[in-house]
Amino acid sequence: MFLGNLIFGRPLRTSEERAEQIGPGAGVPVFGLDALSSAGYGPEAALTLLIPLGAAGLDYVVPISAAIIALLAIVYVSYLQTIAAYPGGGGSYTVARENLGETAGLLAACALLIDYVLVVAVGISAGVGALVSAAPSLQPHTLGLCLGILCVIAFVNLRGVREAGTLFMIPTCLFVAALGATILIGLWRAVAAGGHPVPLAPLPVLAKPAAAAGAWLFLQAFASGCTAMTGVEAVSNGVKAFRAPAVKNARLTLTIIIAILILLLAGIAVLAKVYGAGATDPGSPGYESVISQLIGAVTGKGAFYYAAMASVLLVLALSANTAFADFPRLCQMIARDGYLPLTFASLGRRLVYSEGIYVLTFFSGALLVLFGGVTDRLIPLFAIGAFLAFTLSQWGMVFHWKRVGGAGSGLSMALNGLGAAATFATVLVVLAAKFVEGAWITALLIPAIFLGMKAIRHHYERIKTELKADGALNLSGLRTPFVIVPILGWNKAAKNALRLAYELSHDVEAVHVKPEGHDEDLRGLWAADVEAPAKAAGLPAAPLKIIACPYRDVLAPLVDHILAVAAEHPRRQVAVVLPQVVEDRWYNTILHAQRAALLNARLYFRGDRRIVVVNARWYLGEA
Repeated sequence: MFLGNLIFGRPLRTSEERAEQIGPGAGVPVFGLDALSSAGYGPEAALTLLIPLGAAGLDYVVPISAAIIALLAIVYVSYLQTIAAYPGGGGSYTVARENLGETAGLLAACALLIDYVLVVAVGISAGVGALVSAAPSLQPHTLGLCLGILCVIAFVNLRGVREAGTLFMIPTCLFVAALGATILIGLWRAVAAGGHPVPLAPLPVLAKPAAAAGAWLFLQAFASGCTAMTGVEAVSNGVKAFRAPAVKNARLTLTIIIAILILLLAGIAVLAKVYGAGATDPGSPGYESVISQLIGAVTGKGAFYYAAMASVLLVLALSANTAFADFPRLCQMIARDGYLPLTFASLGRRLVYSEGIYVLTFFSGALLVLFGGVTDRLIPLFAIGAFLAFTLSQWGMVFHWKRVGGAGSGLSMALNGLGAAATFATVLVVLAAKFVEGAWITALLIPAIFLGMKAIRHHYERIKTELKADGALNLSGLRTPFVIVPILGWNKAAKNALRLAYELSHDVEAVHVKPEGHDEDLRGLWAADVEAPAKAAGLPAAPLKIIACPYRDVLAPLVDHILAVAAEHPRRQVAVVLPQVVEDRWYNTILHAQRAALLNARLYFRGDRRIVVVNARWYLGEA
């Protein structure tokens, strides 16, 4: 218990949940790291697609970024309305399910779950990519670094939401301050140099043009750059994590996040164009991220550069925290509605949904291993889930305003309708542009998870129907069970089990499987230690049945005998009372064969509904 408290913190009472709620200050690092950190890889993802254009590709980074920012502003306004209309949280899942029906709600849930897993994998891999840019010697250790950071973030979140917000606030502030300072200094130097500043650190030489500019290439670049919009959903999913007034604090948090993100995206795009910083081939020996190039070009590669890159690394890696804050909450809502296992709806020791954290850690780690921890390999799977959720949420809000009505509902419907059309068009563009590169995986996963959720709901509905009480308790025709007590030898555990058996019924039989070559003879002591005390108490003596066993497996003949007894008594229950020794030190358990547990398991799979198992525990170390 002490070790658990030291590692994970003391268990929190349910009444302490309010103390774990957060304000806008902690809300930005908890729910905004994903959105803010996307400034570190969103513009680069777009520029990577423009590599075939060479230096000419930089002419298009500003208009592409402007289109992304315009779309971001539309989505922002929509989610402000969603937070106010659905203060219970749930975001796209809740909005779509309540306004568009079960199917739309589940599609939104599937899209969000996939998106959150990718948020973790992409954020961590991008952070390690920034580290490799500053320290190329670490490139062979990319995957190991990714998995190590994943474990640290999971551990911090298991300790609680408030602790995660407090811990991640400092790197968030450093990241915003570092990039903000870089943008301001870079713009000042550009103006002072008449629009043609000289980089203080040499930039990679851009490749010669290998393709002509075309609409399809621009759409692909736009689709990749839209990864900068992931994370906008997070605040609307976690409204209940904010302290009162929750809606006001959540909307303020979202506003701060979006304002900072827009400034960063616009500043990075302008600096990339002015300084001539283009994308390099990810995974290649000479790779350097666009952020690394810009900071070096604006401030040189001195102390500020390494401090800024450290903050970029931390925030990119810790951006996974947004998913760790939202994924478990979303799973809890889905499980509460019966579409995921009910264990996802249970709070853990630190008032977080631990099951969701474990599952998110596992699948994110699997993705990192599968794709080698390289961001560019994961980007094609990204954004589809986020934009599908955006679309369903905004389309759901259209129907919400239609149903609610009132002043301003017409304008709200128009804004949400515009947002739905824009984000749906983006889904189609991303799907078409990235389908061959890996988007087909996401396109297949969404319906697969959807069908799985429907199957889980059907399972729970079937159990509910079958277990529904069909009348009053029937107490007619009661009969005591026939009790079988398997014993390995005559000891205190066997005596304890026989006593319990007599409390259940007077029809008791002891069974001893005697392996070949086993010398212990129980018959001699049975008359004195069992039969005589039973007669003295006016009870029928429990007969001892000894089964000779020529093989080493003593459980098989025992199971066969129990099944045979059940067949002989078709109208009675058969209770198997298992003597079980419980160690006073848990680690000593590995020193025992665990035959009771194995017998229980075999009866579970081979027995019928009339056979019940009762564990008669004898605790070592107790009188």
